Order: sequence, then C-alpha cells, then structure tokens
Amino acid sequence: MNIDSTVLYSMSYICEGGLMSVLPVRGEGAFAAEATGAAGWRRPRGDASLAEVNRSVPVRGAGWRRFIAFLGPGYLVAVGYMDPGNWATSLAGGSKFGYALLCVALLSNVMAIVLQHLCARLAIASGRDLAQACRDAYPGWVSAPLWLMAEIAICATDLAEVIGTAIGLNLLFGIPLEIGVLLTAADVVLILWLQNKGFRRVEAFVVALLAIIAACFLVQIAMAEPDWGQVIRGFAPTADLVRNPDMLYLALGIIGATVMPHNLYLHSGIVQTRAYGETLPEKREALRFATLDSTVALMFALMVNAAILILAAASFHKAGNHGVEELENAHQLLAPLLGSSLAPTLFAIALLCCGLNSTVTATMAGQILMEGFLDIRLAPWLRRLVTRLVAIVPAAAVTIHYGSAGTGKLLILSQVVLSLQLPFAVIPLVALTSSGAKMGALRAPVWLTGLSAAIAALIVALNLKVIADFVTGG
Repeated sequence: MNIDSTVLYSMSYICEGGLMSVLPVRGEGAFAAEATGAAGWRRPRGDASLAEVNRSVPVRGAGWRRFIAFLGPGYLVAVGYMDPGNWATSLAGGSKFGYALLCVALLSNVMAIVLQHLCARLAIASGRDLAQACRDAYPGWVSAPLWLMAEIAICATDLAEVIGTAIGLNLLFGIPLEIGVLLTAADVVLILWLQNKGFRRVEAFVVALLAIIAACFLVQIAMAEPDWGQVIRGFAPTADLVRNPDMLYLALGIIGATVMPHNLYLHSGIVQTRAYGETLPEKREALRFATLDSTVALMFALMVNAAILILAAASFHKAGNHGVEELENAHQLLAPLLGSSLAPTLFAIALLCCGLNSTVTATMAGQILMEGFLDIRLAPWLRRLVTRLVAIVPAAAVTIHYGSAGTGKLLILSQVVLSLQLPFAVIPLVALTSSGAKMGALRAPVWLTGLSAAIAALIVALNLKVIADFVTGG
C-alpha cells in the first residue's frame, strides 16, 4: 500500500467515525486501523445511543478534579445490582439458609466488576455500546436473536421493578398493587425532566436514593444484631451450593439478580456521556477512571445486597421463619421480630427507593437496546414511551393477574430468567473485547479474557445444572 492509498484508506475510517481522530498516520494505515479498532467491524459506527446526552459531561482539570468528572455512571449501574428482584432472592436465601449464600453475593459481585469493566472497555475503545457492537459485528441471523434475548431480559427486569415499586407504594401509602403498577409508567416523565436538566441531575437523583437505601439498612442491621462470626464464615463457599438443588436455584437467582444483562448494555451506553476525548492516552485514562467508578459503586452495591441477606438471616432464619419470600411478609414480620415499628417503615422506604431507581435505569437500558440493535431514531419522549411500554406491558399484565399473592415467587423466577439470559450478553461481550481487529490497542489482555471466559463458562454451567434439575425433578 503506497502513501496516497494509505491516506485515502485512513480517511475512509475517519469519515466512518472509526479512527481516534488525532492518531498520526505516517504511511502505516494497517497499524493505524488496528490501533483504533476500526477494521474489524462489518458496518461503520452509526449515531450513538442516548444521543441527546452523548459526550455532554465535560472532562476538565487534572488529577482528582478530572476523576470526579467520571463519577456517576457506576452508581447507575449499581442500581441494577440491588433492585427489588435482588431483595426477593436475598430475603429467600437468608431466611432459608442463613448466612450461607453470602459467598454467592460476593462471587456475583466479583463477576460483575470484571464484566462491567469489559463494558467500559468496549464503549471507550469502539465508541459503541454493546447493542450497537453486536449489530455491527454480527450478521442479522445472530444479532436478531441476541436482541430478542435482551428484550426478554428487560421484561424480566421490569417485572421485578414494577412489582417492587408497587409493593413499596402499597406498604407506605396503601395504594392498591394494580394502581401502583400503572404509576410506575410515570418514570418516563421523570427521566425526560431530569435529562433536560442535564445527565448529572439523573446521576444525582440516583445517588441520593442510594444514600437513603443505605441509611435504612444500616439502622435495620443495628436493630437485628446479627452474629458477625457467622457473617464472616458465610462468605466462604460450601459444597452444598452444588449438592442442594434448592440452594443452587436461589444461588442462580442471586447471580441473575446481581449480574444483570441490561446492566451490560446500560453501562456501555452511559459511560459515553463523558467528553473524554479521542486520543489513545485520553481513552486509556477514561477507561481507568470509569473502571474505578464502577468498582467502587459495585462494592457499595455488595454492602446493600449483603445487608438484605444478613437482615433476613438475623431476623427470619434465626426465629425459625425459613420461607420468607414475599416482600409484604418480610415487612409484616420485621416489627415483632425486631421490636420496633420503625423497622418495617424503613424497609418500605428503601424498597420504594430501589424500585424508583431501578425503573429509571431499566428505561434507559431499554432505549439503548432499541436504538443499538434496531437503529430506531424517534423523538426522545416517544422513544422512551415505546421502550417503556415494550417492557412494562408484559410485567404489568403478570403483576395484575397474580395480584399480591405469589409476588415473591414471581420476583425470584424473574431473576432466574435473567440468569438464563445472561450468557447471550456475556459471551458476545467477551468475544468482542478480546478482538484486536475491533478493539485495537485497547483490546482486553489475555489474562482478562481468560478470566471473563471462565465467568461465562461458570454462568453457562450453572444454567445447565438448573435446567437439568428442572427436567429430572431433582
């Protein structure tokens, strides 16, 4: 390839949005394309998802001031790791098996940290979210089923969030469950209003609710007075996880409730709200700060998840109530067990805050899915309304049909469905980030790809075990 053809070749990538714009091209077009991850895609990069907030948060200053600009997306991701579906699995696990499933919460969190890092890496290296990357990397007969599986995961996510929010409204204000379900659709208006004020307002709203949730659980844990020795031992794995089908089912539910498919799409979209620049050093810095942001936020999520399970073990399991799955039952039992009417009120407040936060982030994830996979561009209010209805209609139908009876079982089932959908997001994520042709200089190192592949293999193995147990009646 001569110099002139190299320049033309490189310019074509610039026009397609694939190059890091300031990389010098000194007659080495192949190297430049590899360094930027432009050459390995089936189609050029299109418009970014969440276009109205893409690159809208400025990154200025140096050191800590620069890092602070990157704080926020990790906490939106962390919301998905402590949503109402997580509450149901943690309450069921803690009441039935005591502290034994704390090790699963820890394992899930480690898996989440690794996978969310890969999401940030994919977004920053390629300028694509996971949905766009699947669309641009794979033929239609592959990307279409991936989109369908992702939509099923969003519906399962919304089922948990709709139920949780509706129950929270019922416990606090006596609003009937069916009316509470319909009220959750109002989050579309909330998101539009917040984003019109700037994406930082969305993040501030989410972080404020997270702080309320943490405060509520700190007070409840202090009231429950758990056995901290057993808490520490609970973080060590036990062979019963594999031998006991009931424990494995709940463990898989915890994994599904923790490592959620929609979070992988969400993080790869919202990390691009930062105007971090296009040079390779700027992208490396953005990846480092985004990883730190998500890791700290996910450790906070682990604390909340562990607190729910510890509360269930210290109050319900200790008192011999081994079958607490319904959120309403947990609310009713807390007052007599902890000897305070404040405990159930704090529980309901935290649940409502979790539901509100989760509906906000799930709606954004639904938008990223529709724009990324289908390349649909609509007015912001119409786009959010459509993506919200796609997810909320099935969730609302199921909730209204079952009423308040069996909501706990529905929540746990939704989390198992999420875990079963997880490989359809994790495997493409691992494959894409390991590709030098697509990721260029920011491709995942071999050790990280190996660790990610082991996580994907573990998820698939657990799924197969649950399916086998279900078929054989084990």
